[in-house]
Amino acid sequence: MRQEIRTTVAKIGLTLVFALVASALTIAQDVTTNSMPGTDFSKYHTYKWVTIEGATQPNQIVDAQIKQSIDNQLATKGLTKTDNEKADLYVGYQVSMDQEKQWNAYGMGGGPRWGGGMATATSSVISVGTLALDMYDPSTKQLVWTGRATKTIDPGNSQEKKQKNLDKAMQKLLKNFPPKQK
Repeated sequence: MRQEIRTTVAKIGLTLVFALVASALTIAQDVTTNSMPGTDFSKYHTYKWVTIEGATQPNQIVDAQIKQSIDNQLATKGLTKTDNEKADLYVGYQVSMDQEKQWNAYGMGGGPRWGGGMATATSSVISVGTLALDMYDPSTKQLVWTGRATKTIDPGNSQEKKQKNLDKAMQKLLKNFPPKQK
């Protein structure tokens, strides 16, 4: 009886270990933000898109999609886009794409005294995209807010799915914008 319990525990334990390792290595959407302490965000009502010098920019189609997604989120925050040089905020972004190796491990079985089980691991390459969004106060020429959204990218997704993922990421990125005053 004890041997059966040990064998069952071994099987469950090995399967759980492999499942935890596999899930820990799967990269999910990650968002970080930061803002300049003491900034009064209530004074910002308009913004203008600017190009960050030296930043990596996507093609024109993706550029338009990113800006539209961010425009939609900023509009919900009460900000109005303008082309006027007198904008309250300058907004710019940059993107990067990295290739990372993902390991998928599977296990089953487990004989007496933890032996006899089978396990296998496979690797695959995944694409990870990062979008960094920066906001500058043009009067002080200072960065006042920055945020980054990182997510695995599936190049096989439909255009609709890619747009949905982008919109979701920008909503999450700008969820707590403007930062609460202390």
